[in-house]
Amino acid sequence: MTDIDTHSPLRPSVEDGLSTTRLSLNTATVRPQWNLRECVEGCMRHGFGGIAPWRDKVHEIGLEEATHIIKDSGLGVSGLCRGGWYTAQGALTDHVIDDNKRAVDEAVAIGADCLVMVVGGLPEGSRDIRAARNIVTEGLAQTLDYARSVDMPIAIEPLHPMYAADRACVNTLRQALDICDELGTGIGVAVDVYHVWWDPDLLPQLRRAGKERILAFHICDWLVPTRDLLTDRGMMGDGVIDLRGLRAAVEAEGFTGLNEVEIFSEHNWWTRDADEVMRTIADRGRAFC
Repeated sequence: MTDIDTHSPLRPSVEDGLSTTRLSLNTATVRPQWNLRECVEGCMRHGFGGIAPWRDKVHEIGLEEATHIIKDSGLGVSGLCRGGWYTAQGALTDHVIDDNKRAVDEAVAIGADCLVMVVGGLPEGSRDIRAARNIVTEGLAQTLDYARSVDMPIAIEPLHPMYAADRACVNTLRQALDICDELGTGIGVAVDVYHVWWDPDLLPQLRRAGKERILAFHICDWLVPTRDLLTDRGMMGDGVIDLRGLRAAVEAEGFTGLNEVEIFSEHNWWTRDADEVMRTIADRGRAFC
């Protein structure tokens, strides 16, 4: 469990669970079952307040059609997943920077609250994580220059340290905020409970982030045991994360956005009927979040 006490005088308690209008569906949660149109229709059918597409779902039907479908739905867009991967070629390349500019444009087109960044791990063959973080910081700086010109906030998503080598060499909220401090305005963080719930420095770093820099809040659960560190996330209430305490903490800093449900679940939720998944999310949001 986290060390967050929801009844601490430093944090207001959250007595009520989430209504469906406070929920946003990250399309990864039903990735095998639904295309983007079906995701949008499912959100509307189940009363969700928003959606957070992955770029692959947008590209499947084309940006113009995706924009039309989302905007006609009236759903909020809690984020677009994802930009980043700055270290993929071992150094910054025009290809990587151009792809991140396209991601910014896509986020603007669909009306996303932010573009979520999974920054990339160690370059192939490297053991120098400091150098990787330098590449990431420079890549974010170049992307941010463009994102500011079109008023699209950039959200660094620190990933659990188990992903430091292959997915993200930025692994704590402190590290992400250090980069934000260096780069200035227009950049903040996406707080995903799966990645940060364990961090003993979490509460002071949330206070440091504050309302202006907590750009997204992602929820799921950490299963014990976890069969696969990438594709065995839990449905809220099935694991050990103090979800209501974490929500109280981000809301105490002024976060009023949607609670984005992002569950990778190859052997469970990805095998079920998507409407069953949506009903379960709604039930668990009320009960545990």
